[in-house]
Amino acid sequence: MRTFLVTIFALFCIVTSFGQNSNSQWLNLNYVNDGKEYHNLDIYLPNNQKSTHKAIVVIYGSAWFGNNMKQTVLEPLGNKLLESGFAVIAINHRASSDAVYPAQINDVKAAIRFVRANADKYKIDASFIGITGFSSGGHLASLAGASNGVKKFTEGKKTINIEGDIGVYPSVSSSVNAVVDWFGPIDMALMNECKKPKEGNSPEAALIRGNPADNLDMIALLNPITFIDKTDPQFIVIHGEADTIVPHCQSELFAKALKGKGLLSEFISVPEGQHGLVTFNESTFKKMNDFFLKESQKK
Repeated sequence: MRTFLVTIFALFCIVTSFGQNSNSQWLNLNYVNDGKEYHNLDIYLPNNQKSTHKAIVVIYGSAWFGNNMKQTVLEPLGNKLLESGFAVIAINHRASSDAVYPAQINDVKAAIRFVRANADKYKIDASFIGITGFSSGGHLASLAGASNGVKKFTEGKKTINIEGDIGVYPSVSSSVNAVVDWFGPIDMALMNECKKPKEGNSPEAALIRGNPADNLDMIALLNPITFIDKTDPQFIVIHGEADTIVPHCQSELFAKALKGKGLLSEFISVPEGQHGLVTFNESTFKKMNDFFLKESQKK
């Protein structure tokens, strides 16, 4: 399962000529200052004459198994966002084999803090930082948006520090201003046919180092729905109806919860859409870009 999931994303997200849409770029910036490859990010600026650019953080999918796959977000999402005038921040994060959850979301938040703290240096307009990702990257993007302003959180007998304390900018905000979730898993208690958790050999089991059915408090702390409140940003949720890796019902559940809090701008269900193929198309890319442009104009 692990090899298959990593390979499918690496093959699908073939890197093409990304630099053609980028005016300036900074590669392999370490956002934690620890020299670890899994704490590197890349910043790309669009080809325009603006002095600063509103930014979108983009997170790869790997079933949380990958720790150096930031290049796989360049296509399909990176070029589209550059064409719309956004700076693109492609980040690595620790894999489930590197560290147990919540290390992965701690990394995402540390990367956002780094970008915001160094905005002037990299020509970023930090008044707007959006976030998007696909598959497990969609989960982390959704979790980042849903947990805006949250430091520690308790569910049952489990408490996690979702903000984390890594990096050199602990006092800088990690909040994001808009989220696009591409077919991310959301409720890991319902990943098996939308009825129950998967067994102990699943990607989410590796993420928490335990059988999901035996660790439901921690599974709830993986779920963005656990954290959402009316102060969170607006979301778009996109999912293919023929997805055989992350059940379509995951996004149905998420969209319903977001709508209940007034946070859902749109739920896009793609007929015949798979886990990437068909779901990624010119129409859904335009929906993403238009949404981020609309939200960015509010700032």
